[in-house]
Order: sequence, then C-alpha cells, then structure tokens
Amino acid sequence: MKPIFSRGPSLQWRVLLLVLASFAIIFLDHWQHRFDGARFYLNSLVTPIQYLADAPSRLLRWSSEALTSRRHLQEENASLKEQLLLQSERLQHLAFLQEENNQLRALLGSQARAEARKLVAEVMTVDSDPFSQQIMLNKGRNDGVFEGQPVLDAQGLVGQVINVGPSSSRVLLITDATHAIPVRVARNGIRAIASGTGQLDELSLNHVPHRSDIKTGDLLLSSGLGGRFPEGYPVAKVTSVYSDEGKPFAQVLAEPLAQLDRLRYLLLIWPGQQQVQAKGGDGKEASQ
Repeated sequence: MKPIFSRGPSLQWRVLLLVLASFAIIFLDHWQHRFDGARFYLNSLVTPIQYLADAPSRLLRWSSEALTSRRHLQEENASLKEQLLLQSERLQHLAFLQEENNQLRALLGSQARAEARKLVAEVMTVDSDPFSQQIMLNKGRNDGVFEGQPVLDAQGLVGQVINVGPSSSRVLLITDATHAIPVRVARNGIRAIASGTGQLDELSLNHVPHRSDIKTGDLLLSSGLGGRFPEGYPVAKVTSVYSDEGKPFAQVLAEPLAQLDRLRYLLLIWPGQQQVQAKGGDGKEASQ
C-alpha cells in the first residue's frame, strides 16, 4: 500500500525554512527582547555543565600550584633551619664571649680569636644498637670533615666525629657510655668531666668533691681542656646533686641541652686552631 504522503518537503525548502526561522528569532530577540527570560533559564541550565567541563582544567591548575607551593615551602624551610643553626651557634657562644671579654680586658693587644668555619649536615641514620649511641651524617672527607670534629645542634654540643668516609661520617654522642667531655660550671668556673651514661637524657659528672659549689640548675659549658672541643659551648644542665659522706665523691647528674632524641640538622665546626691542621684520609687539608 502506497502512503498518502510519499515524501515531505525537499531539502532546499527545509534549509530555507530554518534560515527564515533563525532570522525571525534573531529579530524578535534583538529588537523586541522576547527571549530574555528563556536565555536566563538556559544559562542557568548550562552553567553547571560549564563548571563540570572546566573542572579538570581547574584541578590541574590547583595541583600544579599546590606542588609548586609545597616545593617552595620545603626549600624555604630547609634554608631557615640552616640559618637557625648558624644563629643558634652564635647565641650559644655569646654568653661565653661576654664573660671572656670581662676577663681579658687587659689583653686587648693579643691576637684575636679566629672565626670557626661551620657546615650544616643532615642525619642519615641512627644506630639501633642500644649499647652504642651513634649517628651517621651526610658529610664526609670530601667536605673537609675530620675525626674528632665537634658537632652541635641548635641547643648545645651533640658529640664528635669518630669515623670519616668520602661522603659520610659517624658521630659518637656525648651520652654514649664510652664518651667523656671536660666541662666547667658557667656560674663559678668549677671544672669536671661529664661522662655518658648510655641514656640520651643523662650525663654523670665524675670525681666531684662533696664540698664543690655545684647546684641543681647550673649550666655546664665545654672547658676547652684537651683541645678536642672548643671552649664555651653549652653542654648540659645539672639536674641533681647527691652527697653521701660514705662515698669519696658526690653524685652529680646533668641533662644534655642538645635534643639527642630528635636530631636532624646538625652543625659541624672547625675550631680555629684545627682548621689548618685537619686533613682527610687522602692527605688534603680541609678547606678554610
């Protein structure tokens, strides 16, 4: 059976009708503003689609900015920590220098003390042996590090280098049971030897007479005796003094000022008298 309408309008007529309808809509919209309300509702419907289409681009921009900001903050944080270590070393020495200045006013004509070279190092590993308190640093012979070199953090002395490799070095902490350091009381200059007890928060002062003027809270500074540690750096604070007349010496305990349980960035120093003497294993002098 043949349909009543075998074919519709031709393609040319359809295109013409669409063009005429478009011109009519443009005329009504531009000159008579008949479609303002429809445009408002259409925009409301299209806006969420535009947000969804733009979401990947905005997410990529946000991720890029976040990564850039994070990297910048990490670099700035590392730089600030290095500056803090350098400033802390100067502050630690300030009290000693003030005291020394009063004592040496009559020696103004003597040779000035050389400024120590300093180098910031980062802790690589911590020794897991409970009977040995040592850490590994990321600086070694190539950086001029030498055995016996003093190491400190932002609060005080940490220990000394005992082994040096090309690009790393091992540090023995002041609290290790095999370590000892000559100290003096900042308040009155009394000298003693502070030995490690094997505990990160405790040092013991050896052979202290019962009548020695050492009190709880006294600050202990490196005395410089022996030439291993430079004079005047904070070491520990006295926490207890116990005198038993039945024993030949008083029992004096102190707490290290360095935060030995949370070490990360440390400062290697070259005392003035050792800068020109320190040599690496390859025979080259440490740089000044």
